[in-house]
Amino acid sequence: MLKAVHVVYADWCPHCVPTTVEPLRRAAKELGVPIVLHDIDAADVKKADELVETYGDWTPDYLVPQVFLEAEDGKIEHVLTGDPRGVPMTRQAVEALVKGMLSNR
Repeated sequence: MLKAVHVVYADWCPHCVPTTVEPLRRAAKELGVPIVLHDIDAADVKKADELVETYGDWTPDYLVPQVFLEAEDGKIEHVLTGDPRGVPMTRQAVEALVKGMLSNR
C-alpha cells in the first residue's frame, strides 16, 4: 500500500517543473497520498541526497528529477530518474509512471 510519493527536484530544471512535479502532484492527490518534494537547492538537500544515495541513481552530481514511492511498511522504491536525452523523454517516462500508479490502486 502506497504511503507517499517523494520527488527529488530543482525548481530551475525543466525536467522537474512542471514536467514531473505537476503530474505526480495530481496523481498523489487522486490516490489520496501526500507528495513530498525535496528541493536540492534548499535546506532539504540533505534528505534529497540521502534518498538518492540510498535508493536512487547516485553520483555526486546526480540527475534530477528522481522519484521514489514509499510503502506503508517503510520500504522505498526508486521508480524514475529524469532522462538526459531531453524533456520529451522524461515526460514520456512520467506519463507511464503515473498511468501505472493509477492503474495499480
